[in-house]
Order: sequence, then C-alpha cells, then structure tokens
Amino acid sequence: MKSYSISYILFPILLVAFLVESEGAAEGEKDGVYIVYMGAATGSSKNGHAQLLSSVLKRRKNALVQSYEHGISGFAARLSAAEAQSIAKNPGVVSVFPDPVYQLHTTRSWDFLKYGTDIVIDSRPHSDSNSSSAEYVSIIGILDTGISPESESFSGQDLGPIPSRWNGTCGDAHDFCNGKIIGARSYNSPDDDDEGLDNAPRDTIGHGTHVASTAAGTMVTDASYYGLATGNAKGGSPLSRIAMYRVCTRYGCQGSSILAAFSDAIKDGVDILSLSLGSPASYMFDYKEDPIAIGAFHAVENGITVVCSGGNDGPSEETITNVAPWILTVAATTIDRKFESNVVLQGKKVVKGEAINFADIGTSPIHPLIYGKSAKKTDATESEARNCNPDSMDGEMIKGKIVLCENDDNSNTIHDKEDEVQSLGGIGLVLVDDRTSGVASNYNEFPLTVISSKDAPAILSYLNSTENPVATILPSTVVSQYKPAPTVAYFSSRGPSSLSRNILKPDIAAPGVDILAAWMANDTEVTLKGKESPKFNIISGTSMSCPHVSGMAAVIKSQYPSWSPSAIKSAIMSTASQINNMKAPITAESGCYSHGL
Repeated sequence: MKSYSISYILFPILLVAFLVESEGAAEGEKDGVYIVYMGAATGSSKNGHAQLLSSVLKRRKNALVQSYEHGISGFAARLSAAEAQSIAKNPGVVSVFPDPVYQLHTTRSWDFLKYGTDIVIDSRPHSDSNSSSAEYVSIIGILDTGISPESESFSGQDLGPIPSRWNGTCGDAHDFCNGKIIGARSYNSPDDDDEGLDNAPRDTIGHGTHVASTAAGTMVTDASYYGLATGNAKGGSPLSRIAMYRVCTRYGCQGSSILAAFSDAIKDGVDILSLSLGSPASYMFDYKEDPIAIGAFHAVENGITVVCSGGNDGPSEETITNVAPWILTVAATTIDRKFESNVVLQGKKVVKGEAINFADIGTSPIHPLIYGKSAKKTDATESEARNCNPDSMDGEMIKGKIVLCENDDNSNTIHDKEDEVQSLGGIGLVLVDDRTSGVASNYNEFPLTVISSKDAPAILSYLNSTENPVATILPSTVVSQYKPAPTVAYFSSRGPSSLSRNILKPDIAAPGVDILAAWMANDTEVTLKGKESPKFNIISGTSMSCPHVSGMAAVIKSQYPSWSPSAIKSAIMSTASQINNMKAPITAESGCYSHGL
C-alpha cells in the first residue's frame, strides 16, 4: 500500500500543498534503528505507538527509542529490516526509514551588516501584530551540541520575566536556566547510553555555544580571541531568549534525536528554530525520509520559522543541503575583516599571507627556507614532495627550516601537511593554495600561513636565485574594512537543489567566515600554551551564517508577532543586499559570479 506525505511549494507568501508517494522501507536495508513517520499529530500517544510497534515485535525490551507526539506523529525503534517493512504497510504510516546521522556545518559580523549600529531598531510590536502593548520577546530554539551557560554572552541580567507562553523546561539541568537560557534539553543517541557528561545539555564541543551566542548573545565588551578581532561581541537578537536542544555529540547528530527535538520545540513554544547541521552533499535524503525536512515542515505548520545552514561542500554545483522549500536555507559569505600573516624574505620583501597564528619566531628573516620538492626522498615523486605529503620529504633537509608547500593534488588536508612538516622538525610552513582564499584557519602557535598562486613565483624566484634563502612568518594581524566584501565563501555549498530543481536554493547568504563568538571553557585544542582558556573563538562555516539569519528572524518576529514563517522569510529575502562594499555585485571569492547562489 502506498502512503502519502504533504510537501510544500513556496511562492512569495503562500504555501501550496501537494502529495508525495512513499513506498516505505527500502529493500536491502539492515537491522538497526528506524524512524516511523505518521504525519501530523492527531492525538496519538506513546501507547498508540507502542501498540503499532507490538504488532510486529514480540516481547522485545527497549525497542522504542523515541516517541513523537507534539506536532509530529511517529516514533523511532530498533527493528529488523523485515519488521520495518511490515510496519510500513500499516494504514497511516507515511514512511519508514533508517535513522540517519547528520554532521555539523562547521563580533564584527553584525557591525558589517550595519545592523544594530547604523540602524535604530524599534523592538515594540507594531499595530498589525494583534498583540498586547507589552513587548513581544522572541524565543530561539537551537538544535546543536549544547551550550555553556557560564559564558558572559548568556547573562540573564536585566532581561525581565520569561515569556508567559513558554512551556519548556531545563529538566535536570536547573543551573542552565538563568532568564536568558530558558530551556535546555538533551537527547541520547540510541547506541550511546553511557556517554556521561554528553548526556547533559552542556556543550563539550563548542559549536552550540558559538552558534547560540551569534544568534542571541548579550553584549560583551572587549571580546577577542587572544587579542585578535577585539570588539563588542553581540548576537543578532540580544533580547531574545534561548532554548537549547542538544542533539549532537562528537559522533554526529542522530536523526531520531533531531525529530524528537522538533516535537518538543513545537510543544515548548519557540518562535524560531536554528539548525547548523545537515547531511553531506554526497548523500541527500528525500523529503519524506529526512528528519530535518519532516520536523521543519511541522514546525512551520505550527508557526515556527526554521533556519538551516546550507552545508560546506562547495564550490561545486548541486551541493546545497537542507533544501526543503519551507526551510530558510543559508549560504556563507566573508565580512570586511581579514587575518593576515605575512612572509618576510631577505631584503625585507613582504609576501602577503592569510592565517590565524601566534607565531613567535621573530620579525627578521633569519630562518632557512626550503621548497618541499627540494627535500624529496628518492622513492617519492616530485608532486608528493612539492605538496609536502606524508613520507615524501627528507627529515634531515627539513629540520629547522621554513618549508614552502603546494596544495594542488587534493590528497591531504592542510593540517596533514602541517603535521608532516612539524614531525620532520620544520619550524614553519608557507602553503600555496587559492581554494581557501578568504578563509583564515587557526594554527595556534605554529607559524603557518597561506599565500596565493599569484604571489608564489616571488618566493620561488628568491629560492632559485639565492644560495642561502631565509625568511620568517609574522604572527596574525587584523585588516579591517577589507575590500571587496562580502564575497561567497569557497566552501559554501552551491545550488541548484538536486531534489527540487524548480526551487532556487540557497535562499540567502550571511557572514560565515572567521566569526568571533562565545566558546566553551577548558578547550585545550584552541588554548595557547601557558594561557587561560579563551572565552571566545574564531571559526568558519555555514554553521556560523545560519544563526545570523536566525537572529534577524527573531528580531522581525519581535516586531511583528503575528507574521507567519513565510512572511518573515519573504521579508528577509526581499530586503537583502546584492551589492558589496565597492558598490559592485557580490561575487565568489575568486571574483567570479557564484553559480547556484
């Protein structure tokens, strides 16, 4: 028997429904956790789900993993493939599919958007809101890795009472709720019952804390990452309240947990839902088998605006994810701030580089410089050595030197090359790479910087013409009011959608490159030697662009409480700028127009 699910085609304001056929669990699926989706909630309960489950299971304990009752009807359970197919044949079952695992898409940005600085925002409800004269305080629900409530960005001081319409809870995490954070839930992975601290809504990764403070963090003065990007850090909607739904662990984000969070958020009464996570471009889920698309559908049906990151699999076409028409899908752009780490050659010749590092090898060019290819092992190819691939260079020739490497074979990551150079005793790395232009990665104390292929000939010419070439790599400095900006980040996934080619995606682009925001405490990976753990961190991704739009949506909701998700989406898209700070059309970082954006 075929079953049906409702999907939407988005027109400027109106949502029109159509039917999509579902054949149930596919042949050849393995035993494991399956999600059983039964459409909109119509009074179903855990007992009803248990009865359906018991119709195919006999005396199996702990089969039920999650039960969805608010806005969404369905459950997740441990099933064999045959049992899943049997349940799919029941009347009222829309689809049955394996529980997927999603990945994370990992305050100058708000100033660059000219929001909260040049524009005075009237936060009072407007006359068309049909609300009382009291200020409407929007609530942003965030599905992520948890939150660090002790961060200054989540201070609840002077925020006033919690909105009376709020139905959420902090569960056992009572110390999390402080007036700013008003909800904190946690969802265990079906296979990770003993994760200890990971079972609480506390952030042990940092991602959720960064996202939440970007969307709705309160003002923190003199924020920085060890002196870089110093300024006032604030979220897009500082007066909004935060509800954190921890659905991700270090192992990923379970689809069954995501759908449970959507169900709870509908009951709790959030206004905005922000998801900086999704499937990889290599594996797109059909709408009726995608927990994010399903959960977002029912959230929008209940008046909640859902904002999702578009993914970091660019710049290839058809890599955009979270493409359901009812989702506001966000791409990533740069801002007018750049982190420079320059190379200085003999004669004080300077080659511009880009990176975040705290190099301490001096400002004078006194360190020997070598080209990776020149240190080639006898059994390695020139390409391998030129790219500084593992086991391709002679350690005796690398030790104590700064190494010039290329990145044109796609066989290893930049961090792989960094590890190789360090393991051989190299004291610095200059990488030639155009693809990562505009995005400064963090290398902590190690002197590593990235230069363009246009600047590489100057260093190669110096190496070939000098008997004893020397150089140094300078620690990072900040260049403000950089032009052109914004540009579309190289990693930002591109459209068109591979699922609905007649619907343009992504919908909007926002700052997602080198964004400073709050971070969890005691993270040794981003802590410099001999320094205290930083309170803020700088990272990039559509994960960072998504909460910028979520914060803006929350501001609009506060001003126009009666507006629907489609009206909020339309307002954001129809008022967005297409011009950069040079008064020219926004392009990709390469200078070309970005196809599919």
